[in-house]
Amino acid sequence: MSTQVDKSKLEQLGLPLSTEKQDWIKSKIRDIPDFPKPGIMFKDLTPLLKDVDAFTFAIDALTEKCRALNPKYIAGIEARGFILGPIIAYKLGVGFVPIRKPGKLPHVVQKLEYALEYGTDCIEVHADAVEKNDRVVLIDDLLATGGTAGAAYKLMQVLGANVVGIGFLVELAFLGGRTKLPQDAEIFSLISY
Repeated sequence: MSTQVDKSKLEQLGLPLSTEKQDWIKSKIRDIPDFPKPGIMFKDLTPLLKDVDAFTFAIDALTEKCRALNPKYIAGIEARGFILGPIIAYKLGVGFVPIRKPGKLPHVVQKLEYALEYGTDCIEVHADAVEKNDRVVLIDDLLATGGTAGAAYKLMQVLGANVVGIGFLVELAFLGGRTKLPQDAEIFSLISY
C-alpha cells in the first residue's frame, strides 16, 4: 500500500479544487425539487456517476485526500457511501467497512441510535470491523445536517477506532453540518453549496 502523497497527482487533480473544477463537478449534479418531501432540493449524483470523466476525477480526488490521512480502513455509510468507499479503499489498498441500517449485517453488531430533527434513526457495524486505534476515514456522498456522519464517527469510537477523516463528495454548507462533526478528524468535501 502506498501512503505517500504524490504532490504531482494533487496538482494534476487541481486539489484543492479550483472554481473551474468545482463548477464542472456541480454541472454534473442534478437538482430535484421537493424530493423526498416538499421543500427539499435533492442533489442527485447519478448524472455524475454515469459521466466517466467526472466520476473518475471525483474518485481520484477523494482518494488522494484519503491517502494523505494514511487510513487502515475506509468506512462507507449506507447507501451512497457504498458507491464511493469501496473504490477508494481498493485504490488505496486498504480494507472497506460497511456502516449499515439496522438488520442488514449477518454477524454480531454494534449499533448506535441517534436523534434526527423529528425522531431517531440507527446505524450498525460488525462488532469486529476494526480494532483499537485502527485509522479510519469515513466516506459518504453528501454532508447535510451532520447527523448520520456524526453517529458513524461515534460508532467507530465505540469500537476503539481512530477516525482521522470524514469525507464527502458534496457539502450543503448552508445546513451547518460541519459544525456538528467532531473537530479532531479532518473534515473534507470536494464541492460545497
